[in-house]
Amino acid sequence: MSETKKADAKKTPKTGKASKAAPQEAVVTSPAPAPTPAPAAPRSSVRKTYKLYIGGAFPRSESGRSYVVTAPSGEFLANAAQASRKDARDAVRAARSAQAGWAKATAYNRGQILYRIAEMMEERRDQFAQQIASVEGVNVAAGYAQVDAAVDRWVWYAGWSDKLMQVLGSANPVAGPYWNISSPEPTGVVALLAPARPTLLGLTSVLAPAIVGGNAVVVVAPDAAAVPAVTLGEVMATSDLPGGVVNILTGAPAELAPWLASHLDVNALDLAGIEAGSTLARDLEVSAAENLKRVVRPAAGYDWSADPGLARVKPFLETKTVWHPVGI
Repeated sequence: MSETKKADAKKTPKTGKASKAAPQEAVVTSPAPAPTPAPAAPRSSVRKTYKLYIGGAFPRSESGRSYVVTAPSGEFLANAAQASRKDARDAVRAARSAQAGWAKATAYNRGQILYRIAEMMEERRDQFAQQIASVEGVNVAAGYAQVDAAVDRWVWYAGWSDKLMQVLGSANPVAGPYWNISSPEPTGVVALLAPARPTLLGLTSVLAPAIVGGNAVVVVAPDAAAVPAVTLGEVMATSDLPGGVVNILTGAPAELAPWLASHLDVNALDLAGIEAGSTLARDLEVSAAENLKRVVRPAAGYDWSADPGLARVKPFLETKTVWHPVGI
């Protein structure tokens, strides 16, 4: 190598690595503070106006009247339709139109529909419990207990639907070459006066046994009981129950009961919500006698949480006996 190239090589040092740029400090930008939300404007709660339940629909009272439903403390809860004499007639007409088809349905199908009502009530358990607590002035735990008892009662009667024939019917021994069979059949249209307390369990305890055997009903839910009663109507409207099988009137029993007791197209009457031994109870029995209605009398101190048995099913069933020759 020449002397010139050796001098140049000494002047240029060999590092063996590429030079690196000096790192720069990261710049951290703090986020802008979130704007303070404006306070929400006060709003009025939407109060519900409960209607009647007739023929599978929810009409207002024919008279246009309504009444205020209040809690025991006096707090406003809702408005409810106050049914009139014409509303009662419309309900009886709807029940009569629906009764034949409901009676022809198989017992198994009726049981399925009653069980479906129980299912849908279970889904609305919170709503029913809150309503019961409000109208009865009890705590929510007591409301839930009553809802559970009512749901269980619907399931209980659903299970009885296809067993009434075996328990209440019979094959009768006769002297002669005949088959003699007795079987229960529905009475027809039944008017029910539901108790004021317990609101939901009392209503269920008079309603379920009347329809499980094939009857159609017109039920009067008194005063504050209108709130859970019409909510139950909303359940029935979407539970495969034919329209008109159950018709719910709200208002004063003393105003509506006389028209139902004297209506010639009503076949039976349950006075569960009338005070036992009262003048009204006696007058209703007298009116019901005009067309020989079957009447279930009110019982003082009745325990609605007790085992119901078939005591409220039997009065609304009639026994039909058929003779048939053997071998023909």
